[in-house]
Amino acid sequence: MDFAISPEQQTMLEEIRRFGENEIEPVAGEYDRAEEYPYEIMEKAAEMGILGSAFPIKYGGAKYSMLERALLIEELFAIDPGIALCITSADFGSEAILEFGTEEQKERYLPPITSGEAVMGAAISEPHAGSDVTSLSTRAKKDGDEWVINGNKMWITNGTVGDYFVVLCETDPDSDSRHGGYSQLIVEADRDGFDAEKISGKMGVRASPTAELILDNVRVPEENLVGTRGEGFYQQMQFFDETRVTVGAQGVGIAKGAADRAREYAQEREQFDHPISEFQAIQHKLAEMYTSIEAARQLTYKAAWAADNDDINGTRFSSMAKEYGSRVAVDVADEAVQIHGGAGYVDDFDVERFYRDAKITQIYEGTTEVQKNIIARELF
Repeated sequence: MDFAISPEQQTMLEEIRRFGENEIEPVAGEYDRAEEYPYEIMEKAAEMGILGSAFPIKYGGAKYSMLERALLIEELFAIDPGIALCITSADFGSEAILEFGTEEQKERYLPPITSGEAVMGAAISEPHAGSDVTSLSTRAKKDGDEWVINGNKMWITNGTVGDYFVVLCETDPDSDSRHGGYSQLIVEADRDGFDAEKISGKMGVRASPTAELILDNVRVPEENLVGTRGEGFYQQMQFFDETRVTVGAQGVGIAKGAADRAREYAQEREQFDHPISEFQAIQHKLAEMYTSIEAARQLTYKAAWAADNDDINGTRFSSMAKEYGSRVAVDVADEAVQIHGGAGYVDDFDVERFYRDAKITQIYEGTTEVQKNIIARELF
């Protein structure tokens, strides 16, 4: 495995860093406080070609590998996790279409994402169904050549700004298999009976809108079925193998952003006539922080490599990267606030926001506890 960054990848990272410093960093706090979606920044991200970066070139993407996506995600999340999530989740749910969708679905739903004309989402969780996907209650029944969908989806990223969603539904309640009665359907937000209610007051990643979706007799045509009927659960599990690698990269980026700010602050802040960076206690904190970050980075890169190469241990590595990367994000952000002291407890400094943003990485795409269950299962 060679994780050396190529000259082309280095150029990409430098461009993203400049974009972040010029367009995101100066306004990140404003979007966080207002809980506002960064439409103008999204337009500029589209111009840069970093929306739908994994899409094949024929659909407007750059066909980034998983490793390249991990590099991009880390760089963006080190700048601001909230706006970074908006950029990197504009294609959320597209994995199902790319892997299982028809050519017509790909041509219709993918290019608008990369051009910035549309945003999509994945609707999985429900008010009473989070980690246990098979307990969901959203139902889709066939009526002629249409599907009629009823149910509620909860904690949906892009819920109030998405133009279409890949929705996991129970389509075959009488299936003999516990996992075989579910299918994924594409639901456009302008369908009759579709509504989205914004969830406000989130701890972190506030620029990224989260919503409850209400589907009340929503009708979609038969051709909106993604892949084979009854295979939705298995499609979703494959989707998680990819998204958990990206959350690992998010964790690395958040930790890097928090640590870099703490290091800079330690060089500027003086106590007892010396910068606090000269105190061994602070030096040891920073040494541990950067060591943990590098360990999480290498684990995430290995998980990305495994995904790119269809490694048999891909599921285990993706859960390891997600669990450890998110843990490092929370721990490092906590220490970054500690290094700032009282100044880190107010939003005058970015570490307060990074501290709040870090926690979600231990919750979405499968909680820490779920990841440990998966890792343990894969060991036997």
